[in-house]
Amino acid sequence: MSSTRTLILGVLLDGPLHGYEVRRRLESWGTDQWASVAYGSIYHGLGKMADEGLLRRVEEGRGGRTVYEITEAGRAEFMRLLMDHWWELKPIVDPFQVALTFMDRLSPADLAATMRGRAAQLRAAVGMLDRAIAAKRAHGAPRHVDETLKLNAAQFEAQLTWIEDALTRVEKGELP
Repeated sequence: MSSTRTLILGVLLDGPLHGYEVRRRLESWGTDQWASVAYGSIYHGLGKMADEGLLRRVEEGRGGRTVYEITEAGRAEFMRLLMDHWWELKPIVDPFQVALTFMDRLSPADLAATMRGRAAQLRAAVGMLDRAIAAKRAHGAPRHVDETLKLNAAQFEAQLTWIEDALTRVEKGELP
């Protein structure tokens, strides 16, 4: 939960909000594309962090909702988590790597067809991310949030470059 925890604390740096407002802010940033935030976990996280003293319940009842603000302990925890995220290198876990492991189980024709299909999906995903960036700007999302989407697009483009090269090798009989 550390990514979700960091995001919740970071959003609350801007001022007190209730859970739905936190969720809407994270949705507007496109966190579902790059952070695997389970939006239902936001409410649990808010309550848990309030119990831990990282947040304070400042208002009960704004439309039946609890409003939270970050405490000094929460600010310190945010900075600790933020720095951990900057310095921690982790491999990107992608189920596609499982498929690559067993590429030799497909016929060359099926492998080439699936690679062409994946390449088409990657091109579409890059286009979607470009449109998402434009939409976020139109809705006033912070510019720096675009960088997460640009990073996703760059990762998809790198995979597209790899798959196009690998497809050529499959078609030449060099892979698998």
